[in-house]
Amino acid sequence: MDPMDKSYDVVGIGNAIVDVLVQADDDLIANFELTKGTMALVDQAQAERLYASVGPGLETSGGSAANTLAGVAQLGGRAGFIGRVRNDQLGGIFSHDIRSVGARFDTPAATEGPSTARCLILVTPDAQRTMCTYLGASVGLDPADLDLEMVGQAKVLYLEGYLWDSDEAKAAFIAAAEVARAHGGEVALSLSDAFCVERHRESFQELVDGHVDILFANEMEITALYKANSFEEAADQVRGRCKLAALTRSEQGSVVLNGSGTHSIAPFQLGPLLDTTGAGDLYAAGFLHAYTQGQAVEACGRLGSLCAGQVVTQLGPRPQGSLKQLVAQHLG
Repeated sequence: MDPMDKSYDVVGIGNAIVDVLVQADDDLIANFELTKGTMALVDQAQAERLYASVGPGLETSGGSAANTLAGVAQLGGRAGFIGRVRNDQLGGIFSHDIRSVGARFDTPAATEGPSTARCLILVTPDAQRTMCTYLGASVGLDPADLDLEMVGQAKVLYLEGYLWDSDEAKAAFIAAAEVARAHGGEVALSLSDAFCVERHRESFQELVDGHVDILFANEMEITALYKANSFEEAADQVRGRCKLAALTRSEQGSVVLNGSGTHSIAPFQLGPLLDTTGAGDLYAAGFLHAYTQGQAVEACGRLGSLCAGQVVTQLGPRPQGSLKQLVAQHLG
């Protein structure tokens, strides 16, 4: 099948999570023995203890791949998402939010078992986010939940590394990648988190070498993947292992590696830095939207950088303004 004939630009599979964003100080991070800037998995009891210790929060649908797919849809792309929620209040919030931006989301809600996943995001005054995630119903995703027709109709299948923490989700991940490839689609992977990489380094390396066309990673993640001593060393390690590697470096912008060389992309600074939640997710959204419209590598990186530059100026992982207007203003 000609990729241009496909019904979807990007279909993503990931953990369906509702984020609770709270502004916190460094003492709270230290008291709960958390590592600033990373994601820790917690059980329901730990999640409730943490929640009881903080002030009012902002509830907003999140999840790494879901944020990316919401961004693709907001940019005008044809997007679909696959993930498991429970038929509870948070599950209803998640389902409404992703559909409201134009993404297709049809995965049936679980009627029993753990509640919908939630992530308590502690945002410190330096704009760093420290995440405590209760995965709940999201880890119940299994191959039976896959809409393989939708996967086969995607130009790009986008997968988040966090799925590797569940054997059932991992199996779904591999099954979907095989279907996408069989139907002429490409597979993109986000490494998600440096600690996630530490947990699954060997299998991620195998994935990158054998199954992934487009890799997204930040500086911490790519250096963890190859146990490198520097970003430059890690970039040399990943070069040529997949078709494209898009490596983000916060205020230093990003570097995209492909067969024709190294492309350095400058960051967009659109206002004061408030919250880095969702920056990598929105970079991937902009990049993949441009990529699936046939744009050059530099244009993909610039759109990714623009979307990331916007989301860090607000609280929350999904853009509150119009991405189409942002593109018209800065790239039009």
